[in-house]
Amino acid sequence: MRNDMEKAERLFDLPRYQLARYPRPDAIATKEDGQWRPYSTQELVDLSERIAYGLMALGVGPGDKVAIASGNRSEWVLVDQAILQIGAVTVPVYPTSSPEDYAYILQHGEVEVCFSANADIHAKALEASRTATRLKHLFTFDRTTGARHWSEVPRDGSTGERERLQQYRDQVQRTDLATIIYTSGTTGRPKGVLLSHWNVLSNAIDSTSRFPVDSNARAISFLPLSHIYERMLMYLYIYNGVSVHFQESLDDLGDRIREVAPDVFTAVPRLLEKIYDKILGRGEELKGVKRKLFFWALDLGLRYDVHGKGIWYRLQLAIARKLVFSKWRAALGGNVRVVASGSAALQPRLARVFNAAGIPVMEGYGLTEASPVISVNDQRNDGLRFTTVGRPIPNVEVRIAEDGEILVKGPNIMQGYFKEPEMTAQALDAEGWLHTGDIGELTREGFLRITDRKKEMFKTSGGKYVAPQVLENKLKASRFIEQVMVIGENRKFPAALIVPNFEFLQNWCALKGIPYAGREAAITDKRVSDRIMREVEEQCAGFGHWEQVKKIALLSGDWTIEGGELTPSLKLRRKPILSKYAGTVEGIYA
Repeated sequence: MRNDMEKAERLFDLPRYQLARYPRPDAIATKEDGQWRPYSTQELVDLSERIAYGLMALGVGPGDKVAIASGNRSEWVLVDQAILQIGAVTVPVYPTSSPEDYAYILQHGEVEVCFSANADIHAKALEASRTATRLKHLFTFDRTTGARHWSEVPRDGSTGERERLQQYRDQVQRTDLATIIYTSGTTGRPKGVLLSHWNVLSNAIDSTSRFPVDSNARAISFLPLSHIYERMLMYLYIYNGVSVHFQESLDDLGDRIREVAPDVFTAVPRLLEKIYDKILGRGEELKGVKRKLFFWALDLGLRYDVHGKGIWYRLQLAIARKLVFSKWRAALGGNVRVVASGSAALQPRLARVFNAAGIPVMEGYGLTEASPVISVNDQRNDGLRFTTVGRPIPNVEVRIAEDGEILVKGPNIMQGYFKEPEMTAQALDAEGWLHTGDIGELTREGFLRITDRKKEMFKTSGGKYVAPQVLENKLKASRFIEQVMVIGENRKFPAALIVPNFEFLQNWCALKGIPYAGREAAITDKRVSDRIMREVEEQCAGFGHWEQVKKIALLSGDWTIEGGELTPSLKLRRKPILSKYAGTVEGIYA
């Protein structure tokens, strides 16, 4: 029999690995009924094993698929660990995904059991079960009328079941499939990324060198575990004996952060933007000397750099950290040693000001297909450069193709896309290099800088992927809309530039008794813009909330080949359009 405590090669080895090295009374914790409910390392081992026996009794065996659709809570980890030690496969689903995505993922992913957080998510899973032919069992973490509670699953294993579970564990190889993570594809249909135990675990181990945390540290986890970014970090925390406190809602996140006083947490740029905006708002409210002091410190922070500042600047910064920035740190619990920023590009000004304040925000880069971390900055060992995403982590190779595309190879690279051999062949070449679809460069010092996107899909500043073509095709179904381009790269939300169908609009205005005095007048009429916005909202209703267009700008001129907005095959030339309407775009997000 293999000793699971000797080393960690499979994801379910991690709790026993922690138990052997640094057992904790609070390995994981969630706030329940106003109190933190901790699970010790021993409880994590024991309860996940009891859940595994329950899943086996439901008929779950090696290779079977089990879905978890929930925000961050201890149950997520317990069920995930149970699934993995059977040799089964975890299929996470974003809680906020649309009913259509639930139906597709649960059917395409061949899911047999689904755990949902609450009644709303359960309703989507229940609806999906009508077409998901293999889905037999649905459970909820919250007690929900008409649904089976997850507490029905754990059971004490018989002698035979204990022997069988140990056989399952022994049979799992580190190269075996651990999870299928569905990400939005350019066609709008989610792609199932196949990641093995070692894909994810090697990434956790290799990323450890960039995180200044140990078994005395505490983390708060609020980015969705359904995303590989937070999930890999969760495994990293367990591997290093870090106590993980889960937060399901962002509503009272500030209070929870101050309660937990974390040494480490992960963030997306949108969250850091919100924190910064809140701090700035409070600074605007100050009067007299306090106001002057605040903006003096802020100016210092915005000019911060890793190198090149003299002794006078460093002296001023020390004063600013004591008088002003110490309050920023206190608002984040006072103990933060590192904030890992990923999922979208971080504005350099935010990186500068937070690091100046003594809150080390380290930007990294990765893809679901890379489990996910490829590179990340580290303030130690001269490993931080603003405007870059850091040096590649150990055991991960990066090279730049002739066309500038970033190629990656390492133990973290996916096995492929589920049931998509052609798509897999496009992403992974014969030598095993992952073609990221991003354009970049390596500096002389070995830092990676992202300069562009080869693919049209973009990420919002909240780290959510949006496939613009799918939205555009949907919006063009409206009779009000002639041409449309969805925007939102590294912005708070998607928006749309729209050229209305002016012939139809003129008729509509006549019908509604609205004077039509030409294109320019029409696009500035609030009644017109409100009606088209309503049309946009109706067309976007079936998409995930992060994909939905929140604002629009109406344009009076048609996009043409001659004008440079369209290619000869009438495809949108996105960069020229963005450049031409840069002022309009800034107005949308002002």
